[in-house]
Amino acid sequence: MCLAIPGQILEITGTDELTRMARISFAGVIKEASLAYTPEAQPGDYVLVHAGFALNTIDEAEAQKTLELLRQLDDQPG
Repeated sequence: MCLAIPGQILEITGTDELTRMARISFAGVIKEASLAYTPEAQPGDYVLVHAGFALNTIDEAEAQKTLELLRQLDDQPG
């Protein structure tokens, strides 16, 4: 099973569609990911990231819903 995590693009570096990278915030944790699969992505957009690649853009409401579900899982005892 694979899991893609939503994050918000803070900054994009590079201009070539295959090598553009982004600094992405995952609930305050900042990581870099490739935008090769999402050439339309812009700062402020939410993207689903798996294995260092932004796979697609999503709207903010869907991103927040997913992040809340992940927080609930993290709060479970055990």
